[in-house]
Amino acid sequence: MWRAGLIALGVVLGAGLVVHTVLAQNPPMPHPPMQGQMPMPHGTTHEMHVQQMQQQTGVPRMPGQDAFGAIAEIVRMLDADPNTDWTKVNLERLRQHLIDMNEVVLRATVSQTPVPGGLAMDITGTGRTEQAIRAMVVPHAAELDRLPSLAAKTEQIAGGVRLTVTAKAPADDKAIARLRGLGFAGLLTVGAHHAPHHLAMAKGEALTHGH
Repeated sequence: MWRAGLIALGVVLGAGLVVHTVLAQNPPMPHPPMQGQMPMPHGTTHEMHVQQMQQQTGVPRMPGQDAFGAIAEIVRMLDADPNTDWTKVNLERLRQHLIDMNEVVLRATVSQTPVPGGLAMDITGTGRTEQAIRAMVVPHAAELDRLPSLAAKTEQIAGGVRLTVTAKAPADDKAIARLRGLGFAGLLTVGAHHAPHHLAMAKGEALTHGH
């Protein structure tokens, strides 16, 4: 009886050894993508690998705070750039700008009035909010004025700035309706200069229009 048991055990161990050897020599092929799923490119990036690990371990991916996430993104870019001059990097400058953005977007008081061809907006506040309005709205108006379809100007008023934006084509009813629909909050997002400005601030570079 005991001999039969030893023989059976030997057969099981031998089979396991064969299976292990076969798998080592011929690793299983990755599963083909499901219908509607894009195939993964050969050689995933480190970021994709990290995301996969986060999904597997249950670690959150969101930074939890937008300014923190914006700074973290810039830090990753600076680390990835071999030409970064760390003696000039100034992330505090970027942090202060992000504080200004928060003050203007969330704390400023805005009064909007339609004008011929566009919109006039009185943006006001007190304390840090007023400072942020003057620091952000004036240079942003210069960026808007550089766009082919818009004209923008500012004037100082008590507690802040009056921003007037009009369509450069007075008969373009669609453009006029769009800018009035956007209002101050929407017009703040117009233009592709925000992200490059943030990177330039972090690098300690001079900005063309302040901002």
